[in-house]
Amino acid sequence: MEWTIVVSLIVLGLALLVVEILFVPGTTLVGLLGFILLITGAGLSFRYFGQQTGWSTVAVTGVLAFVALYLSFKSNLWMRFSLKSVSEGVATPEVEGKVAVGQEGKAISALRPIGKAELQGEVYEVKTNGTYADAGAAVRVVQVLGSQIIVEVKS
Repeated sequence: MEWTIVVSLIVLGLALLVVEILFVPGTTLVGLLGFILLITGAGLSFRYFGQQTGWSTVAVTGVLAFVALYLSFKSNLWMRFSLKSVSEGVATPEVEGKVAVGQEGKAISALRPIGKAELQGEVYEVKTNGTYADAGAAVRVVQVLGSQIIVEVKS
């Protein structure tokens, strides 16, 4: 009966560690519980069977843990869950040279304080200096920093 308890705890602990690595990445309750079960199984082997069998159990458990983790990583099961596509687009294109300070336009979305505005027939993402404006408000470009357009709301 004692062997059944020790082996069950160790096998369940190894299974939880593999689940932690493959399906629940990060240090979570699953991995901690698996580690605790491994330690408990090894500790009970010392208690039930003595020091020599306890150390043998620790050694076998270590080898089994290494083999289980090695096979888990080698199986590439985690690759099925990983992102493989690459975004090739640019989040915000350079606008220097296209938009000049003093240009006027109109907000086509609410500016809270970031939104969209139409400047010379083109739609750009713009930012105010902290003021809010509703769609349709008249705006004027006060600063262009790389891909960022700072506008003020005209009264």
